[in-house]
Amino acid sequence: MENGEVIRISGVSKIYRIGDSEVRALDNFSLSIREGDFLAIMGPSGSGKSTLMNIIGCLDVPDSGQYFLRGVEVSEMDEDELAEIRNREIGFVFQMFNLLPRMTTLRNVELPLIYGGSHRGRRKIAAREALERVGLGHRLDHKPVELSGGERQRVALARALVNGPSIVLADEPTGNLDSKTGQEIMAIFTDLNKQGHTIILVTHETEVAQGASRIIHLKDGCLQD
Repeated sequence: MENGEVIRISGVSKIYRIGDSEVRALDNFSLSIREGDFLAIMGPSGSGKSTLMNIIGCLDVPDSGQYFLRGVEVSEMDEDELAEIRNREIGFVFQMFNLLPRMTTLRNVELPLIYGGSHRGRRKIAAREALERVGLGHRLDHKPVELSGGERQRVALARALVNGPSIVLADEPTGNLDSKTGQEIMAIFTDLNKQGHTIILVTHETEVAQGASRIIHLKDGCLQD
């Protein structure tokens, strides 16, 4: 891999079969992402954005082609290997927040560490530090229903950061927020990028995409010039 390259996707295709028809979600798709990039992925519904994010995030594997993460070929890993690399390298932020309603903010952020088998004392310290990084150190004992949309997204972002991932994937992270709150969330992503995190986000909002340092467009599973 080239110097500084963290992700290389080469000739990747992903096909979904629906009845007798085939849908090429990705079609011989190639992409290189360098360490510290801030990449926005845009495209119409059905263009392959979600499929690409699932493959980058090690939630799915391609039908053909290769995906290298830090020089390791991910495209041929089994489920356990994919789970391990997800836990170590990648943090996820979703449009719908995906917080557990009966758990406190602190407990929601602890979840990836619980699944990873971390010691309880370490979990609490790491979760508290992650919440402080996103400006929510004063909301540790609140439940999601007691938080605004922007605060819930900050909790989701803290949860994505708690394992210390080098890569943060965000799927429409401002989609459920008003424009002012969306700008605040994007400012956090910008700060994280300045701290060295590689940020990859999907958005349909041009204004949000312009906050990234690089924008790519997908259409029918292909990269547009």
